[in-house]
Amino acid sequence: MSARHGTRPDEPLSPGTATADLHAHTRRSDGVLEPAELLHQVHEAGVRLFAIADHDNLAAYRELTAPGAAPLPDDLELVPAVEINAVTRGLNLDLLEGELHVLGLGVDPADDAFEAAIATQRGARRARFTATVRRLREIGLPIDAHLPPGVLESDDALGRPTLARALVAAGFAESVEDAFRRILGHGQPGYVPRTGMNPVDAIRAIREAGGLAALAHFAEAPARIPLLRELMGEGLDGLETHHRSFDADTRAAMSVVAADLGLVETGGSDYHGDLGPYAETHALLVMPDDLVADLRVAIARTRGGWHVAPDRPATIPTA
Repeated sequence: MSARHGTRPDEPLSPGTATADLHAHTRRSDGVLEPAELLHQVHEAGVRLFAIADHDNLAAYRELTAPGAAPLPDDLELVPAVEINAVTRGLNLDLLEGELHVLGLGVDPADDAFEAAIATQRGARRARFTATVRRLREIGLPIDAHLPPGVLESDDALGRPTLARALVAAGFAESVEDAFRRILGHGQPGYVPRTGMNPVDAIRAIREAGGLAALAHFAEAPARIPLLRELMGEGLDGLETHHRSFDADTRAAMSVVAADLGLVETGGSDYHGDLGPYAETHALLVMPDDLVADLRVAIARTRGGWHVAPDRPATIPTA
């Protein structure tokens, strides 16, 4: 989530030039904007290739493309996408919070098997969400009255940012970042471990749904080449080399890794909305024109063009 990645205070804010953003969130997972409002702000900011990558949920894409929905701008291509927070506990990977985040770009929104898989993920999210609400009560930080109405009964992909906002509203935290740092983050009193898919299952599910599987905001990539090679053996296609939080040195190092390994470069704002309107976050996103052009080609290929090897044995344990 954006609030945990932060931005460098010494980088000046300037008008955004990125014409693509392949990673943003709406209220269908842990963002603050409705899909139509986010789409409007994105288009106004000059983005012309866009993906709502809500966690474990394609509902926003379906809403925006449903019969009877308002027409999309003629000059904006909307890509069906998800972000899956894959659990790495038990895999001996020593990663922050025991997770790898996998983007699925260009997945088929009509793929029933994929929808069933991410619906199971949403169920696991709901269980974690309610368990965290209970945990917060137990430690003297009740937030029930500050949760969005009906949130527990919805099919949205619930996440900790919603809990963090409730902690702020209840006066228990100064900001979303503060709530994660002191209460909800790994090792803090309100933390509840995640359950769900592991990285191999997430990558395979995305590929089987016709999508491009890319690791999101994995700044450790230059130091984890063996892991990347193993995941490529399971179908990993890309790497988010241009996340909004990355400085120029990090972007350059990530691009070198992608080029050396033959991974598709992607990028995105990871916009949630806690830090201001979309335009402010977009101003921090760098997406070179040649990268966007290559990404368009790669995403176009996902629509039925990506080969999935059946029954491929895993080199990373899946248990």
